Amino acid sequence: MQKIKSLMSRQGLKSPQESVPEIKSPVENFRIPSKEELRELRENPTDPQAEQEIINSIEEIYFSNDSFDVVEHELQKLPSVLNLHDLEEYRDKLKQQQAVVSKKVADLILEKQAAYVKELERVTSLQTNLQLAAVICTNARRQLNIAKEGFTQASLGLLANQRKRQLLIGLLKSLRTIKTLQRTDVRLSEMLEEEDYPGAIQLCLECQKAASTFKHYSCISELNSKLQDTLEQIEEQLDVALSKTCKHFEVGHYTKVQLAYRLLGKTQTAMDQLHMHFTQAIHNTVFQVVLGYVELCAGNSDTKFQKLQYRDLCTHITPDSYIPCLSDLCKALWEVMLSYYRTMSWHEEHDNEEFTPAADGHSDLKTDDPNFNRSYVKKKLEHGLSRIWQDVQLKAKTYLLGTDLSNFKYDDFIFVLDIISRLMQVGEEFCGSKSEVLQESIRKQSVNYFKSYHRIRLEELRMFLENETWELCPVKSNFSILQLHEFKFMQQSRSPSVSPSKQYTSSSAAGSLFDQHQNGGNPFEQQTDNKDDETEDVLAANGYESDELEKSVYQDDDSDSDVPEELKRDYVDEQTGDVPLKSVSKETLKTRKKSDYYLNKGNTLILTNTTLNVIRLVGKYMQMMNILKPIAFDVIHCMSQLFDYYLYAVYTFFGREDMYESTGLGLISSRLRTTLSRIQESLIDLEAPSETSGSLTTTEERKEKVPSPHLSHLVVLNSAETLYGLAERVVATESLVFLADQFECLQPHLDAMMPSAKKPFLQQFYSQTVSTASELRKPIYWIVAAKAIDYEQMLHLMASVKWDIKEIMSQHNVYIDTLLKEFEHFQKKLSEVSKRVRIPFQVSNVLWEHCIRLANRTIVEGYANVKKCSNEGRALMQLDFQQFLMKLEKLTDIRPIPDKEFVETYIKAYYLTENDMERWIKEHREYSSKQLTNLVNICLGSHINKKARQKLIAAIDEPERLKR
Repeated sequence: MQKIKSLMSRQGLKSPQESVPEIKSPVENFRIPSKEELRELRENPTDPQAEQEIINSIEEIYFSNDSFDVVEHELQKLPSVLNLHDLEEYRDKLKQQQAVVSKKVADLILEKQAAYVKELERVTSLQTNLQLAAVICTNARRQLNIAKEGFTQASLGLLANQRKRQLLIGLLKSLRTIKTLQRTDVRLSEMLEEEDYPGAIQLCLECQKAASTFKHYSCISELNSKLQDTLEQIEEQLDVALSKTCKHFEVGHYTKVQLAYRLLGKTQTAMDQLHMHFTQAIHNTVFQVVLGYVELCAGNSDTKFQKLQYRDLCTHITPDSYIPCLSDLCKALWEVMLSYYRTMSWHEEHDNEEFTPAADGHSDLKTDDPNFNRSYVKKKLEHGLSRIWQDVQLKAKTYLLGTDLSNFKYDDFIFVLDIISRLMQVGEEFCGSKSEVLQESIRKQSVNYFKSYHRIRLEELRMFLENETWELCPVKSNFSILQLHEFKFMQQSRSPSVSPSKQYTSSSAAGSLFDQHQNGGNPFEQQTDNKDDETEDVLAANGYESDELEKSVYQDDDSDSDVPEELKRDYVDEQTGDVPLKSVSKETLKTRKKSDYYLNKGNTLILTNTTLNVIRLVGKYMQMMNILKPIAFDVIHCMSQLFDYYLYAVYTFFGREDMYESTGLGLISSRLRTTLSRIQESLIDLEAPSETSGSLTTTEERKEKVPSPHLSHLVVLNSAETLYGLAERVVATESLVFLADQFECLQPHLDAMMPSAKKPFLQQFYSQTVSTASELRKPIYWIVAAKAIDYEQMLHLMASVKWDIKEIMSQHNVYIDTLLKEFEHFQKKLSEVSKRVRIPFQVSNVLWEHCIRLANRTIVEGYANVKKCSNEGRALMQLDFQQFLMKLEKLTDIRPIPDKEFVETYIKAYYLTENDMERWIKEHREYSSKQLTNLVNICLGSHINKKARQKLIAAIDEPERLKR
């Protein structure tokens, strides 16, 4: 600085303040060029580029801020051997560098001279201000010394004591507060014991707030950590209290818990914890219930069941304890779901209420938006419905599939189905679920059980049929299948789509199961209460209800006022009570009474014990199907097999006679024949039991089949005295017809339960099988009619008659009287049989129709055996047949007489000419070739030539040739 000032002074510049302290330059030995040198530099113009090169050649150390000794630096650079010439050159170089630098500095100074002057004035002003501040500080120190000397030590001591007093008062307050804080743990414990969780949390939060004020005390820091531990302990106990609401919901308790969580600002956390506790409660509940039954059944066994998984534990349930355990399991699960339902109801009622502020006037909720909390809680609870029901389904499914139910009794299995059905109803009301998991598991068990159950029932049915003596089962005249216990469920509701559990619900007060049991109770406790009286009043005393009823039906043949209205109807729908358009007239009813003989007691129903057992089985099948619709098709298919086997057995026992089936009279319709073939192919096992099959598929198919039944040896069908077992045949056939009628009544129910895709099967079953039951009457009663009358004797008597007489006879032949006596004898035997069994109107008609038809065909056959016949003989034939018809009309009510035209047409054919005969033969193929040939030989034998006769014979044989 001094050197710069000297440079300025040399140039004629004057400093504003000569007394500025010297500022030392880092380069102490820097020499300022003289005026002459500067002038010389300015006067000698130089090349700026050359100057810049000289400046660039200067060592960098000269430009650094660090101070250093320039002389020492240059001396150190000298070589060890000095050369004067080199030294002078180096010196001139340094001088040249110095001169260029000096000129550069001078130029810069001159360039910045105005700014330098201005800055120097500011420095001078600052120096003046500093001097003034120094004077003020000196005066202040002087005044302080005066004040120190003016005050006494006593005055200062008084002030110090007052300050200490104020500090001690504040400290006392702090100590009292600290003492109170330290005693809060006792009060917190009392509140927790009283389950006053909101109060405990409020107190703890206030203590924490107070503790933060005194956190500078070491004891308070410990207390603060203790309060934090206490708060965590409260949260743990609060979590335990929250878990208790999963099994037993109590409004007051849950309100305290929710208020406590709101004070903590953890409403969302509480919801998450609550759902976790419900999941845990479901698992723990079912595990404890099943474990209790397993340990109870195991007795003193050393098996550690508690270590088993729930799935493995379920496999240890015994069949005897299965149903009680399932019932308790569902009751326990119901309690959990009811608690959840009540939890949702609580939130729907209270979440819209404003939260009560804390004592200090502001709410402790940490969430800025309470609506967010409410929407979160609502969504969480709604989402939890399906989650909880899914857990319930899985636990119930595991229990269901853990035991094989195929060996359970029917009533026990139905009980299981009803419990599960009710559980599914609970699920539907709980979250609208269709319970696919439960339906699939119960469907598996049901199909497995039902296949085994049905196989056993078919074997039992075969045993019943083989031991059946076909005696009447005495039931009351007003008997209905709805009176049987197996059909009680149909009386509870006419709608077949309502399960027993839903029937209970519909008959109860309006509202869901949760609303009904809001204040207690359990829907699964209704199972034991809903059992009906086990007594059935369907059997009649001694086969009939009373002698008075027997008399009342027949005391006035001209009046039917005492006949029940149902008995006047041809058919009444038992479900709807509707009567078909075609009703029975009084005259028909009177005729029917006469035809049914004197023991048609009040339209006594004809059925056997086996029939009743089949009906009961049908009721059980429908009950199972009613509860569990997914297996409806399997159940209905098995029901059809029961009917198929019964029909096949009746036909096998009483209708299979090859010698009579080949009569060509169409006794068995094509529909019936197809049905019997189908039953035999699909249901009847015709192989001997000893035969072994090499194919597993064949073995499985045989499992689904039942051996053909055999008639009991106690049933005698070859005795003429009993009309070849007519009573047994009537009971068997009419019981089948009765069974078919019951199936017809049940068709609307079955149709409602059957899946849409499978309804064609049901329709085919009714149209092809059920409706063919009455068609069995023809082949079965034909056998009786064929054996009851001695038609061979009549043929022998007709063969002994001389038909080539020359005069017209006025007296009929003896074979007509013999045939009529046979008919009278048949009528007496029929009356005797009717004393044992009521012979229905349709049966008596079929029997008489068969007998008359056989008699007429025997007459035609007898006429066809005639070797010679005159016109008078033909007149005698007409006389005999007219006598037969006249007497026959007194014996039977059948009109018209069957096959009357068959005989009359044949007799009239004797009068035909050759040309008419050929046309007549082609039009009447109902006659046999033998009968037609006899007509040709007897009528036209002597009137036509051999060629014409051969032509007629060829016309007779033409159908036979076409068949071949």
